[in-house]
Amino acid sequence: MTKPFPSPRLAYLLLTLTALFWSGNFVLARAMHASVAPMTLSFARWSIALLLLLPFGAVPAWRQRVLWLPHWRRLLLLALLGVTGFNSLAYWGLQYTAATNAVLLNSFIPILIVAFGALFFGVAIARRQALAVAISFAGVLLVVAHGDWQRLAALDINRGDAVVFLAMVAWALYTLLLRGLPPALDRIGLLTLQVAIGLAGIAPLFAWSWPAVATRR
Repeated sequence: MTKPFPSPRLAYLLLTLTALFWSGNFVLARAMHASVAPMTLSFARWSIALLLLLPFGAVPAWRQRVLWLPHWRRLLLLALLGVTGFNSLAYWGLQYTAATNAVLLNSFIPILIVAFGALFFGVAIARRQALAVAISFAGVLLVVAHGDWQRLAALDINRGDAVVFLAMVAWALYTLLLRGLPPALDRIGLLTLQVAIGLAGIAPLFAWSWPAVATRR
């Protein structure tokens, strides 16, 4: 049985900070796009995150290995989607599109979760949800087309927006697949495992992009 959250106000504060940090991630990545390569930024971000998580998550992850080892395939896929894929694709896309577009496209994640949940995971969708998905989808298309519907007809879409959209697809799938793990898993330990595996996935991409990084200097 899960313990109740200490304070509703604290919960709202933490959720607000989460949204702030999430959007700040895109703004900062766009601001640094000319000086820091996307794979460098992704590798550095997750390296720092892993160093901060290890003191808190390494022990729980090791103690609960009996719980997560049977699910290692799902855990690998989650790490590649949520850590390797999401931020790397977002940072790559932000080389070619504005942070505002990325943040607006980020709002499309709930739509993708509902749509993918209904299509691939057997999650029932109500009529109101379907209507909300349709309206939101139209809004995202408006953003991607920069207000010019003829762009969609001509498939003239900013490649940065398209790559950021792929990042949103990765995160939506990550969210849905996360439900398949045992609920008893320590969340910090689980996050530490995912970051470690995801960072290993970023490493070859970072190494491959290093010649381009050296050229920037």
